[in-house]
Amino acid sequence: MKRTATAVWNGTGKDGKGNLTTQSTTLNKTQYSYNSRFEEGPGTNPEELIAAAHAGCFAMKLSFVLQQAGFTAESLEVTSTVELADGAITSSALVLKAKVPGVDKAKFAGYADDAKANCPVSKLLNAKITLDAQLV
Repeated sequence: MKRTATAVWNGTGKDGKGNLTTQSTTLNKTQYSYNSRFEEGPGTNPEELIAAAHAGCFAMKLSFVLQQAGFTAESLEVTSTVELADGAITSSALVLKAKVPGVDKAKFAGYADDAKANCPVSKLLNAKITLDAQLV
């Protein structure tokens, strides 16, 4: 399986602007700029998209891990906070709030750690990855 996305950038790094389009067109010429990346301007940015990818990938991987262990999650709510420092993505902090009927807390922690280590986006990132997992 391969997926594609296209970025178009016009102008200088600070004053230019660009857009992003994904293969699915969920993002279709979605604007990004210096302001959306380093300040609070309208549009998206690469770090926000990586955070979304990591949260989504981790949630789905955990769902598969739980299913293999005989559990079905009622809900998995994951937030990823990606940090950009000194020109590199240095960390992704995952926060999980999970409702999984019948699962033991200790076993759940192991399942969550497995998903953190083995989701494809975690494997891709060359950054510190932390996890705060809570059964609610």
